[in-house]
Amino acid sequence: MSDEIKELKKQLLSTKKNGYDQDGGVDTAAMEAYCDGYKAFLDAGKTERLCAAETVRLAEKKGYKPYVRGMDVKPGDKVYVCNRGKAVMLAHIGTKSLAEGVQIAAAHIDSPRLDLKPNPLYEDSELAYFKTHYYGGIRKYQWVTIPLELHGVAALTNGTSVTVNIGADSGDPRLVITDLLPHLGAEQSKKPLGSAIPGETLNLLLGSRPMGDEEDTGRVKLAVMKLLHDKYGITEDDFTSAELEAVPAVNAMDIGLDRSMIGAYGHDDRVCGYAALKALLDLEETPAKTAVCLLADKEEIGSDGVTGMQSAAFDTFMEDLCDAQGVPLRVCFEKSFCLSADVTAAYDPDYADVYEKRNAACLNYGIGLCKYTGARGKSGASDADAETVAYVRRLFDDAGVVWQIAELGKVDAGGGGTVAAYMANRNITTLDAGVPVLSMHAPFETVAKLDCYETYKGMKAVYQAEK
Repeated sequence: MSDEIKELKKQLLSTKKNGYDQDGGVDTAAMEAYCDGYKAFLDAGKTERLCAAETVRLAEKKGYKPYVRGMDVKPGDKVYVCNRGKAVMLAHIGTKSLAEGVQIAAAHIDSPRLDLKPNPLYEDSELAYFKTHYYGGIRKYQWVTIPLELHGVAALTNGTSVTVNIGADSGDPRLVITDLLPHLGAEQSKKPLGSAIPGETLNLLLGSRPMGDEEDTGRVKLAVMKLLHDKYGITEDDFTSAELEAVPAVNAMDIGLDRSMIGAYGHDDRVCGYAALKALLDLEETPAKTAVCLLADKEEIGSDGVTGMQSAAFDTFMEDLCDAQGVPLRVCFEKSFCLSADVTAAYDPDYADVYEKRNAACLNYGIGLCKYTGARGKSGASDADAETVAYVRRLFDDAGVVWQIAELGKVDAGGGGTVAAYMANRNITTLDAGVPVLSMHAPFETVAKLDCYETYKGMKAVYQAEK
């Protein structure tokens, strides 16, 4: 091959390159330090409430103060609002007026899980159980026979709330959902994966030891309720006003002999949420444009509700900041940019038939840029324009961020939704981007450390942009 042809190929053709092969290599020490912090964040935030609380703790440690309506805000101020304990909005006020827009990174901190039903406790065949209602797009067969924890709150009629934590602390018991043994599972094995485990059989096994006399009924249920009352002071009626979530009882850990990956519950989307938060907290200087981090709830079920991205909570937060500078909210939004930070599917060679490899994200190739999400004909997508994609390419290239183009599966086979459309509907220029994930929505997902770190670098580049 002639030198001229080689040069033309280099100039004109796209060559996908592994992040470890990029010019300059990888700052391994910085990457590992970042990922250690991320793993600690995951372990502390296994539910959206716990994640919001950890976010507030980390933010306050970095000088962020609760925002109170009517406060003056000036360049350099760091403020946050925690929305009902389940979503957080933070802002580092920039040197430029809010009339010139803000730089936003928006992610969600809820993950697929099992919620307890309002009347969950029952006994059958001298075994006590909790009934559950699954939250988000789970594959139900993945949730049986794995150890589970229970987290949440029970709100009492006297106005107080009780925090429930079963299974997270050392020495705690765990819960489990049982499954059929193979000797009796012949008929079950004939069913499709989606129907082999009905949703109504996702019942948490709580106990088997009875109390009272032999002729008494409901002895195991009563024994379990007494244990809960002794520890938390709650009665069965209090489940009616409780939010209790069953999540995998596993902490984040390194995966692979080379420790190049992280396995954990909740990468979707706390891997992007942490990147957005950490990048904001690590800003050493006051940014030119105000940097805003939004960590929302309810994305896995459509972003509805008072803590979801479709609520007015974000608009209220931004309007309060704009009012403090005498800027109309609409003027701020039309000049703003949002990186909608949500995970994408990583190419898995074991299931190659559902991916379109030329446009699929791969592990270790950096943060994935998704021009559109949606499904089948881009339904539900915001579909960023060409100028927006070019803008992010430039930001990332200038900051040395490793990135790749990503699409979630083949046309007519894949697709998905995220918060991008709801930000775009506010007249905010928006692009989807995020970390590629293997086994997305499973109780145990896998990501590459390099992609996590590059996503953090990408978020920081967005916050530091002057235009």
